[in-house]
Amino acid sequence: MFYFAFRLVLLPLLRWLFRPRVEGVGRVPGAGAVILAGNHQSFTDQLLLGATLRRRLTFLAKQEYFTAPGLKGRATAALFRALGQIPVDRSGKDAARAALDTALQVLDREGVLGIFPEGTRSHDGRLYKGKVGVAAMALRSGAPVVPVAIIGTFEAQPKGRRLPRRVPVVLRFGEPLDFSRYAGMENERLVLRAVTDQIMYAVQRLSEQEYVDVYAAEARVAWEARAAAA
Repeated sequence: MFYFAFRLVLLPLLRWLFRPRVEGVGRVPGAGAVILAGNHQSFTDQLLLGATLRRRLTFLAKQEYFTAPGLKGRATAALFRALGQIPVDRSGKDAARAALDTALQVLDREGVLGIFPEGTRSHDGRLYKGKVGVAAMALRSGAPVVPVAIIGTFEAQPKGRRLPRRVPVVLRFGEPLDFSRYAGMENERLVLRAVTDQIMYAVQRLSEQEYVDVYAAEARVAWEARAAAA
């Protein structure tokens, strides 16, 4: 109940700030388990998606959002809890399995799971290589994957910018992707890679971003190293 009450407050604010244009949201199934897989350019991405859908949307959020110190940290934690987000510890060898198990619990309840396959926000607005966790979730659950492109949030609030600019934003949903033909192959690394690449290709077609076949975290480290050496 609190999730939807909070959404009623958040939605007018987001509409005023970003003036989002939503395309194809009817492609998201009205019932049953579904995975939303999108590009990730800003902190506001998941807020916009959550405010756009009629169904409750659950993201697996990094645990640091819930444990950061200070007033800002407490406010962020309260916001993510209000939106029903689930903290996930991404450290240690069992982190990936814990994240997968948590995601499958959401899908087993026929919920809507949101995920950014890039794993972190793009530092330069380009689209980066997806991690195979999204494929593992899709194959283990049997849930369709709806690709979604969020356009304009990098210009509004790139990583490191405290307050967003007021710029137009587009949320563009694609046709659901069915991977049932790969049932039982969720432990095949090549299959997971192929499924992930298909999802990222669908996201790229919707977003029209330049695609980089490197993980976003690795690209950011290399970029920071070059900046430090300059």
